[in-house]
Amino acid sequence: MTMTRGTGRGRVPAALAAVTAAAAMTLAGCSSSAGTGTEGGGSAPAPAVSGSAPAKAAEKAGADKAGTEAAVAAKGGRLGGAGSACELPVTFDLAARWKPKAIELEPDSVLADLAEQGTVKMVCEIDAKPAGNIGFLRVWQGGASEDDPQAVLKAFVEDDPNASEAAYTQVKAGALAAAEVGYTVHSELMDESKQERAFAVITPDGPVVVHLGGLDSDEHTAMLPAFELAKRSLKLG
Repeated sequence: MTMTRGTGRGRVPAALAAVTAAAAMTLAGCSSSAGTGTEGGGSAPAPAVSGSAPAKAAEKAGADKAGTEAAVAAKGGRLGGAGSACELPVTFDLAARWKPKAIELEPDSVLADLAEQGTVKMVCEIDAKPAGNIGFLRVWQGGASEDDPQAVLKAFVEDDPNASEAAYTQVKAGALAAAEVGYTVHSELMDESKQERAFAVITPDGPVVVHLGGLDSDEHTAMLPAFELAKRSLKLG
């Protein structure tokens, strides 16, 4: 799901937002929400009241756990190398049926500055709709700098005025040192908050951020295996 930003260079292009919103509304009726429940013996603790501090903490913990324990999706190809849909400083495996395309905007385009967030610019968009989900895995790239992965991610998240509750961790992307963040974004389209996730690595050509959004938190969770596949299979290009 394309994020619609406030003012400044951190906004995703309005044209991309309109296209994604139209596709989302067309396919939303086909989307299924993941059910929840608990099993096991013994006495269960009393459920937290929806909207209470314990409930919010439990929801965030569940989202973080989903991000670290998500299954890896079936491989459908490899992205990033010469001749692929998006030539990048890194390569990684694509989930089956996800469709990538390069994002190329002329420097003098009125949309060029809007495709930037933090210190990186969107260079590739991988569409999940052919695989049955509503959302995108997006790749963002920046110029060479001395920032570490977490600094890149913090700049990325803080440039979204709708982002909150960011939790950062140090991880590996393939064999590379990386940082990962899980956070919440308020969706103006859906009028609700949803989970998003990203990881960043540093390459000789500059930082790379791989970001996963989604129409809502259920769609985001369903697409996490594709995010995990990209992270675990990532290599320098």
